[in-house]
Amino acid sequence: MTDTYRVIGKSKPIHDAVLKATGQKIYVDDMDMPGMLHARMLLSTCAHGRIKRIDTSKAESLPGVKAVATYKNTPQKRYNSAVRFIEHEMPDTERIFDDTVRFVGDRVAAVAAETPEIAQKAVRLIEVEYEPLPVITDMEKAARKDAYPIHEGGNVVSQAHAEAGDVEAAFEECDYIFEDRYTTQAVHHAAIEPHVAIADYASDGKLTVWSPCQNTFAFRVIMSRIFGLPFNKIRMISPAIGGAFGGKLEVTVEPAAAILSKMAGRPVKLLYNRKECILATRVRHPSVSYVKTGFMKDGTLKAVDFQIYINTGAYASSALNVSGAMSHKVFKAYKIQDMRFNCNPVYTNTEIAGAMRGYGSPQAFFGWERQLQRIADFLHMDMAVLQMKNMVDPDSLDPVFHKPHGNPRPKDCLKKAMELIDYEACLKEQESTANEDVRIGVGMALGVHGNNCVGAHRDVTTPMLKMNEDGSCIYYTGSHDMGTDTVGMQMQIISEVLGISLDRIDCLSSDTDVVHWHIGDYSSRGVYVTGSAARKVAESMKRELQVEAGRLLQTEPEDIELKDNQAFSTRDSSKQASIAEVMLHCQSKSMRELMVAETYEAKTGAVSYGVHIAKVQVNTLTGEVKPLEYAAVQDVGRVINPGIIEGQLAGAIQMGLGYGLTEELAYDENGKPSALNLKKYKVLRATQMPKLYLGFIETKEGEPGGPFGAKSLGECPVVPAAPAVVNAICNAIHGDINSLPATPERVKSAFLEYNKVTEGD
Repeated sequence: MTDTYRVIGKSKPIHDAVLKATGQKIYVDDMDMPGMLHARMLLSTCAHGRIKRIDTSKAESLPGVKAVATYKNTPQKRYNSAVRFIEHEMPDTERIFDDTVRFVGDRVAAVAAETPEIAQKAVRLIEVEYEPLPVITDMEKAARKDAYPIHEGGNVVSQAHAEAGDVEAAFEECDYIFEDRYTTQAVHHAAIEPHVAIADYASDGKLTVWSPCQNTFAFRVIMSRIFGLPFNKIRMISPAIGGAFGGKLEVTVEPAAAILSKMAGRPVKLLYNRKECILATRVRHPSVSYVKTGFMKDGTLKAVDFQIYINTGAYASSALNVSGAMSHKVFKAYKIQDMRFNCNPVYTNTEIAGAMRGYGSPQAFFGWERQLQRIADFLHMDMAVLQMKNMVDPDSLDPVFHKPHGNPRPKDCLKKAMELIDYEACLKEQESTANEDVRIGVGMALGVHGNNCVGAHRDVTTPMLKMNEDGSCIYYTGSHDMGTDTVGMQMQIISEVLGISLDRIDCLSSDTDVVHWHIGDYSSRGVYVTGSAARKVAESMKRELQVEAGRLLQTEPEDIELKDNQAFSTRDSSKQASIAEVMLHCQSKSMRELMVAETYEAKTGAVSYGVHIAKVQVNTLTGEVKPLEYAAVQDVGRVINPGIIEGQLAGAIQMGLGYGLTEELAYDENGKPSALNLKKYKVLRATQMPKLYLGFIETKEGEPGGPFGAKSLGECPVVPAAPAVVNAICNAIHGDINSLPATPERVKSAFLEYNKVTEGD
């Protein structure tokens, strides 16, 4: 789009690119402290059992060992690792160490020693005997009333319910009804940086923790609950994050590092290796979805009923958050007035499930978009026609709350994606290879995601700006930059508003003793909320600078324009001064400093949309799938930084295709997990990626409430990737794949099943 913005809409490197490229960026594992000890964790090999005996004497007597922690000598306060703020109440099911283990990988003990090698040797010397308890890995079996309770009160954590209209009456009016069962798997976040924390429980009673986390203020709340400390005695710092994707939104290694530091009286670093990260941190919630859709002969979708189970694993964690978030998003995709949604999170003896990019939407939309492809096939209607007929319009209302979706543009996304990939040509290729052993398939899917926490809980952030006497400034924000340059985005907005060049803006972030309170970085709220907050605080500082420049230049403040590090009068071009001169006047004449802080509250939600189209090659003899081309178009209102948003979108596609095709953490009946290294886990490599066609929908008015009309990309593009690629496979083989991932075995099985049915006919 053409506009008059100087900074907004222009590509720039991420704000810390030079430090990262030169290896000078300091991550937590790069840090060292005087007297620092190293910790290792003993993880359970038993999926469910009580600890009958634990003997740490050999470990404690090993030279160099300074502390050994177990359930016997650590706080037994229960907590929830996904708490967001002080009044947030969720099921408290975890302890730092418990006398009962509930999954393979659960925490049993930890050792702090002079070196990592000594700590590892000491861990191996700890003797543990378990009293086995029943193991349940299947979420539907766990949900039965007669199932052995993994936690007191039963295995169903809660129920999320949302409903619009009269669903049963609407089904009665439908021409056809489809009912199907879909399953999705646990997957690992696979961030480059492993989980790590350094804790320093000082002799004055102050606990400082350095952690690459997404929510320092929430971690402070949880640590306060565990250790009984007031907030002024806890400092959480996130110096850098080497990838997170939701996996570092919840407390994992931090409490253990803290208790070891307290016991040893020295700083302690606790670092997980890759196997431990896969085994013992967080995964995406596996799911079982029963989707029932009623529709008319002309393709009008009329009624939908979702009955979903999600597997929260051994502890509650974010079970309530994810199921609640999932319940809102499905109502924002299509013009359906009669819908019902029920989701039950269930405990099992598997790894804890937590936040992961998409936050429930990939699970719900996989089944729904697969079923819509079935409906299109049944009606002999192209999927694009079915989508265009039913997608929400800009004036559509949420059927539950009867409120606007903002400025939704999924139809524009679909049109542009079809153009980018040449959809008609793809369909012809699919048709021309329909009877060959190696076939072409094309499939599409819609993805939806929100932009903040409105409707779930308060969404507030308070940034601050401080001017320096040379006209440069420092920005203070609670934001945690996860590599998406959310901090750089805020600095771009500040630069645009204040006319101060980016090289004269610096930032301090994510340190609870330095910055004001921030709800955390999740829910795709980076641009829509923190960007709006940055604009608000910049506008406040702009007014202060205009007042001071007006005094210096002897003109009215409203006549002052700020641009190119200068302040000048719009009425008299001879009246101008550098912002440095304005600040000198402020200090020496007005005798004041310029510091402003503004609290920004997000009062309305926004919805992001994306349509993805995948073209694949399928070998029907082996089941092998090769993604060839991929078009992804996202509705983002306005692009702040084109280079960054393109990289984000490409990364989301890689993650979503892995979810659809190769990645899985499976568990046998004894709760033993598979694939505990990245080689076996099968993250897609660059050579396995298709040719990408990326596009964005921007409108003149943008998204209401967003900074300069912008809204998020963030999580949304992960949502349609798996159903798009699986729809493409199914269109190639004319079969149905209703479980992720679409492995060669599943593809071949679906193809053979289709041939068996057609031969029988």
